Amino acid sequence: MCLAVPGQVLSITDETDELRRSGRVSFGGVVKEVNLAYVPEARVGDYVVVHVGFALSVVDEEEARQTLDYLRQIDELGELGAPGPA
Repeated sequence: MCLAVPGQVLSITDETDELRRSGRVSFGGVVKEVNLAYVPEARVGDYVVVHVGFALSVVDEEEARQTLDYLRQIDELGELGAPGPA
């Protein structure tokens, strides 16, 4: 199942080029590189909703934490750490 998952932006690279803008995002402790081109307003510390490696929107911290708690309850966050298909 594919879900859009909230994560916290830890760092941002390529801030001068909006199309190549990316960052390291933490999903409850699992850190992934994410494309931030669709959310130019996102800053370090913000929470973004990510689907297939692209941040789609910025969300408030409470909404992000609540969603992460729900995903933990149904054990969906474990898939984030699993390697993708070869």
